[in-house]
This record gives sequence, structure tokens and C-alpha cells, in this order.
Amino acid sequence: DPCRNFHCKRGKVCHADKQGKPSCICQDPAACPSTKDYEHVCGTDNKTYDGTCQLFGTKCQLEGTKMGRQLHLDYMGSCKHIPHCTDYEVDQFPLRMRDWLKNILMQYYERDLDTSGFLTEKQRSKVKKIYQNDKRLVAGDHAVELLLHDFEKNYHMYVYPVHWQFHQLDQHPVDRLLTHSELAPLRASLVPMEHCITRFFQECDGDKDKLIALKEWCHCFGIKE
Repeated sequence: DPCRNFHCKRGKVCHADKQGKPSCICQDPAACPSTKDYEHVCGTDNKTYDGTCQLFGTKCQLEGTKMGRQLHLDYMGSCKHIPHCTDYEVDQFPLRMRDWLKNILMQYYERDLDTSGFLTEKQRSKVKKIYQNDKRLVAGDHAVELLLHDFEKNYHMYVYPVHWQFHQLDQHPVDRLLTHSELAPLRASLVPMEHCITRFFQECDGDKDKLIALKEWCHCFGIKE
């Protein structure tokens, strides 16, 4: 099969011609496998697609057009009304996000106690120090005042989770800069629950160069230089 090891980008599939030469053609959205409701995604055109296959296949077919350039994955789940993010809410956002990142690492560490695989040895040793700190907050909805107090009192516990998330996203390429596409997986999964994440990322880009540097990222989360 000439297509077996022939890679195509999202929205395209491999097709072999009569001579057996492989090439990439647009995925036919109608030929995408059926999906469950929870696999639906919302595009930036505010239209619900049955899944990412259908969304990226549609984008490919619109290649070269203004509509195609503007169509991206907006967030996971069916399209719904996303409320406006107020100044007050965007100011509180880093408090919840820092706490969330810290708790994700706690959960990874706990799972690794039984079966390793989530964290590298180096990551485990860093998280262990946070985990063993008996002052940590248990995961859950906490008042803003409590999150702020814990950040001020246990500042050192929040630095690594913020750095860790940056490096998890900084993959294509690894250059200490986050592009729109590198931010997309985190943003797309959080928009339905955290409606301020889009504005938060926009405001993180202090120099408006459409890239978030590590320094800008840390500044957004209140991590000192």
C-alpha cells in the first residue's frame, strides 16, 4: 500500500494514482466516520461540526479562499453562547488557572505512584516537593481570596506548574514562543468552561506580535522574573 507510510496534514488524506504514486487530497467531510455528540466541535464560523475530521476536511476544501483562511477549531463541543469576559473576570482568571495547573500535576504525581508514565523522573522530583507540602489546597472551587492568599503564602508551589504548562504547549517547534496553533489544544478544551481564556491569551501577548514568549506567559500568571 503506497499510502501506508505517507503522511498528510490534518484535513487531507492520502490517495494513490493509477501508477501507485501517493499524494494528499482533501478529506471529503461527508466520508468522515460518524461521531458521538461529545466529539462535536465548534468552528470559528460559529458552526457545529460532527468532529475534527469534518471541520478540517471543510477547511481543506476552502483552501485559497478567505473563508478557508479564517476557519479554525474554536473549541471542543457544540457551538453555544460564550458570555463576554469582564475586566474583573479576566483579572481573577490567573488565580483559578494557576490552581488548576497545580492540581493537574498533583493528580499526575498520584497516578505515577502506582504506574509510571505521566511525568518524567525530573518532573516527578519537582512535583514531589509541591506534593509533600502539607499547606496545599485540595482540588475544588475555592474563593478568590483563598487562592490569592495561598499564592502569596506558598508562591514557590505555583512557579513550576506555570513553567510546565508552557513547555507542554511549546512543541512545534520548541522555541520558547507559543503560536496560535500551539495554544489551540489548551484553549479549545477550556473555552466551554472558562470563557475568559481567549481574552487572557490575547492580553498575555504584551507586544502584540501574535506570539507569547515565556517571559510574557509568566508575567500573565504573576510569576516574577
